[in-house]
Amino acid sequence: MMNLRIGDLVARRSYGFDILFKIIDMIETFHKEKIVILKGVDLRIIADSPEKDLYRISLKKIDSFTRSFEKKIEKTIDKIMKKRNEKDEKKDYFIKSGKVLHLDGDKEYLDVCLKVYKQLEIDVVGKQIGEEEQPKAVLELLQTYGPDILVITGHDGFLKGHKDFKNADNYKNSRHFIETVKQARKYEPSMDDLVIFAGGCQSYYEEILNAGANFASSPHRVLMEWIV
Repeated sequence: MMNLRIGDLVARRSYGFDILFKIIDMIETFHKEKIVILKGVDLRIIADSPEKDLYRISLKKIDSFTRSFEKKIEKTIDKIMKKRNEKDEKKDYFIKSGKVLHLDGDKEYLDVCLKVYKQLEIDVVGKQIGEEEQPKAVLELLQTYGPDILVITGHDGFLKGHKDFKNADNYKNSRHFIETVKQARKYEPSMDDLVIFAGGCQSYYEEILNAGANFASSPHRVLMEWIV
């Protein structure tokens, strides 16, 4: 068995090495087995796995994962910029992009998003705020920055051992996203004057929409990449 450590980059054998993870914690069970807590490198996901199911990824393969993801980002940005330029050529008036306020529970993912916003020339303010703290912070931030678009995101997931998809308590952070949207709608009820994107991987998107979000993730409880 590999001698894995916190910080190692690994993939899961049982899932066909499909996702690159970083080890962020290791927990020893009563049976002296180690459960490893994993954080997605290219996917916004927190997972756990038995240590024996993990395989440390070599530097060469890590480079392959990274290049593949970077190419996907570049392709998406090129596509967006091409469409934007085509529209610019057809119009005889000036359009200014809206201002974005992005709240994220994870700084690493936020930093990647901010980089992409910059590449797309979008005016954005990004704040790293834990999912459970977002409902308390959102009103003051909206009053301070007055955005046109609000992004509320972080980690989420349907909790193991539960079956009721219509109970917000059965999700890691959906209830926090729902409450944050509700607080934001107290500031601006109009869904045209404040456009809200909210949720994360496997979030209870139906209730996030009911709370007042214009767009929510994720239908069918799927995992999401940063750029799709």
